[in-house]
Amino acid sequence: MALTFSAFAQQALVNSGPVVSPEINADGTVTFRYLSVKAESVQVSGDFLPNQKIQTPAGEYEIPGVADMKKVDNGLWQYTTPEAVEPEFYNYFFVVDGNRELDLNNVFVNRDVATLTSVLLVPGPNVDATNDSGYLTPGKVKADLYAIQDVPHGTVSKVWYHSDVAGFDRRMTIYTPAEYDGVKRFPVVYILHGMGGDEDAWVTQGRATQILDNLIAKGLAEPMIAVFPNGNISQEAAPLENATNYDRPTMSLPNTMDGKFETSFPEIINFVDSHYQTLADKHHRAVCGLSMGGFHTLYLTINYPDTFDYSGMFSSAIGNFADLSVSDLYSDLDGKLATYYSKNPALLWVGCGSSDFLYEQNKEFRETLDKGKYPYTYVETSGGHIWKNWRIYLSDFLPLLFK
Repeated sequence: MALTFSAFAQQALVNSGPVVSPEINADGTVTFRYLSVKAESVQVSGDFLPNQKIQTPAGEYEIPGVADMKKVDNGLWQYTTPEAVEPEFYNYFFVVDGNRELDLNNVFVNRDVATLTSVLLVPGPNVDATNDSGYLTPGKVKADLYAIQDVPHGTVSKVWYHSDVAGFDRRMTIYTPAEYDGVKRFPVVYILHGMGGDEDAWVTQGRATQILDNLIAKGLAEPMIAVFPNGNISQEAAPLENATNYDRPTMSLPNTMDGKFETSFPEIINFVDSHYQTLADKHHRAVCGLSMGGFHTLYLTINYPDTFDYSGMFSSAIGNFADLSVSDLYSDLDGKLATYYSKNPALLWVGCGSSDFLYEQNKEFRETLDKGKYPYTYVETSGGHIWKNWRIYLSDFLPLLFK
């Protein structure tokens, strides 16, 4: 009886039944709602709003904008976007009397390191994502790839392997395409996360498996196996999936950029090649990564020049985020680039946002490539160090592989 009375009381409070938030309206606008009779101020903040710029000791950052919500009924606060929201995968939260809160009427939540946000997926094709030839336009949002479509779906597995370098078992996520039958062999792409991330990051925030499913189904990418390792060599697996249990996720983990992860990477490749039907050669192997994962991609690429024919660096932390003197793997960039390019790699791909705090580092790296007259592909997008850009880069990179 008490539960029934509580449910009816909540409905009577707003005179409109259960609260729906977010709601994508027929005209493409989106309405957010928050229920509280005690709140004096409610705002919504998310990356569907124009960004704000803030200055930090590490440089200038862009953060999601903020919009005031209006009290429209007894305890019901509401905000409707003034214009239709472009198709994209968004994160948002409420600020209630100065305190950050999730949208409790939305069960879909993302974790980025130790921060939780509510999720809004606006499906649909983006008008500028396809050029006149029918191919996907580089550097543009491709939100129809981020949604679940009526296409054959691959399989996503959480796989444990033993690492002698780490000294314990570690976990990675592996995607096998819909065509995978244990007989036919497939090329492999290794996709690396950023600092504070883990083997779940690209799957949950990056929508990588949806992107793979949809690109493959459209015939825009070759069917491939995708491997998402945990780039924190001191960690067994994602938080609450390892022996540390309730340790709070953090970006301050040991051994992240000291050469140990690069040293251990052949263990990952050997495990994948011995347990899956792979085409186990350089021409059928790719690696890419964002931020710290871009750093790892660079040094995996040039230290193992006979291993990867395709490499993608997304908003890469190339310079001042690591002491390059800690490992010989990080020494002699010019010499190792020369050796790498002498092997005639198929593709080195670089992407960065125009307002990314790592933009200058990436510019200097491109100047190094230009000085050596080394070929590469570069895509520049608007915005900063954000998942919106990394989903674009992955969507642009994958169709170029294994051709």
